[in-house]
Amino acid sequence: MDGFMENIREAFADWWLALSESAPQAIIALLILVIGIYAARVFSSLAQRGLRYRKADAEITVVLGRIVQWSIIVLGLLMAAQYTGLDITAFLAGLGIIGFTVGFALQDVSKNFVAGMLILIQQPFELGDTIQVSGFTGTVLEINLRDTEMRTGDGLRVRIPNGDVFTSPIINYTGAPKRRLQLRFGVAYDSDLDQVRQMSLEALASVKGVLQDPAIDFRFEAFGDYSIQVNVFYWYDESQTSYSEALDGGMRKLKAAFDQAGIKIPAPHQTIKLAATDKTEPLSD
Repeated sequence: MDGFMENIREAFADWWLALSESAPQAIIALLILVIGIYAARVFSSLAQRGLRYRKADAEITVVLGRIVQWSIIVLGLLMAAQYTGLDITAFLAGLGIIGFTVGFALQDVSKNFVAGMLILIQQPFELGDTIQVSGFTGTVLEINLRDTEMRTGDGLRVRIPNGDVFTSPIINYTGAPKRRLQLRFGVAYDSDLDQVRQMSLEALASVKGVLQDPAIDFRFEAFGDYSIQVNVFYWYDESQTSYSEALDGGMRKLKAAFDQAGIKIPAPHQTIKLAATDKTEPLSD
């Protein structure tokens, strides 16, 4: 009986000694895990707040917030396990192989997913912006994790994969508060060029939304076959008028001013001359 109790005391002493030696590492690992969980909540909340500020979709905001949270938690678990002396090399190697296999099988899906997150982070456009991308021009309706939905000018709804959106040149028309328009036309050779310039500047300045700074750029460009070619550049404010209205207004104002002053905008024409002949065919016998 005494030998049995002695064995128990020795086993308990060995266990206590091992626990005493590993207790600091276990406590520190536990602290790392607790800090990781707290940091995961904080960064997840910050990520969701930033996405809401950028007017991202509510479902996307929740998904990305959870991805951030669990990524930090897993990182904390690995750091805690590593600190306690556990070898996580094999686990990381296996995780890498699994990730490579899944990523290769779902490369298109993962590419669009990553591109969607980068679009939400970089925010080259927002919901409601008018953009041109991948050969389409329209208003952005929704930005999903897989694709971006647009409504074109003729009312069609188009979904473009985020991978194509992210890697293609993007023209954001809404992102420019000021835009420049160009008009090219010709005036007759007998026109008073100083009058043409003055009336053009006055007509364009009266169009709604046209800016005086930068000033209207009026140039006589070339002597054409049937007219003197004119090139005009003018800027307008997107908050006051649209592209089509500024273009339409500029053309109508110029035409009305020229008609009132008798300035001609000649059209191409050709003169065809028919030669007459007096020869009479001889009568046959």
